[in-house]
Amino acid sequence: VQLQASGGGLVQPGGSLRLSCASSRNTLDYYAIGWFRQAPETEEEREGLACINAVTGSTYYGDSAKGRFTISVDNAKNTVHLRMDSLKSEDTAVYYCAADRYPRIESLIAVGPNDAVRDLEVWGQGTQVTVSS
Repeated sequence: VQLQASGGGLVQPGGSLRLSCASSRNTLDYYAIGWFRQAPETEEEREGLACINAVTGSTYYGDSAKGRFTISVDNAKNTVHLRMDSLKSEDTAVYYCAADRYPRIESLIAVGPNDAVRDLEVWGQGTQVTVSS
């Protein structure tokens, strides 16, 4: 089972990007799929941003994502998107998607970076987002 993240790149402050996470498995097989990020030169664990339940469409956002990021799912293409608007320099990071068959991602986003994220079942390889003028 694989997740393939894409869509990262260089964008100016205030710009937008849409990240994609393509799953080799049916997205409906997971309880949730989410997005995380890890800033450069940090030893902190990955920060949870947002997650979505592909069956119900329910979403959950962490504080860093609220109001600027939008997560969505295309079940026909087994792909989850993260639309990021009003990007700031502090959004510069490697962005990862992760999937799990159990209801763990939302709580991991809520509590903040912690090493429990390593227990999530499937991770994508990461895509670099750089926000700079």
